[in-house]
Amino acid sequence: MKNSVSEFKEKVFAVVKKIPRGSVLTYKEVARRAGKPRASRAVGAVLRTNFNSEIPCHRVIRSDGTLGGYNRGASEKIRRLKSEGYKIV
Repeated sequence: MKNSVSEFKEKVFAVVKKIPRGSVLTYKEVARRAGKPRASRAVGAVLRTNFNSEIPCHRVIRSDGTLGGYNRGASEKIRRLKSEGYKIV
């Protein structure tokens, strides 16, 4: 039997896996789509622990349009987003 934390983590990863190249979602939108609309900070905590390259957590940004954190470093997040055609403002 899974606990609610691991279920939420799996839902977050499922949502993030569906973000197409060149697109982004906010932490808040990922939380909403994962069924916990007020859990945007928890989404960040989940993604901070992701090292699976199949889950493109670099495609998740803050609601104010800034990039937010990335467990491989901010410059790597910028590089990956630019390589996918995302326009960084």
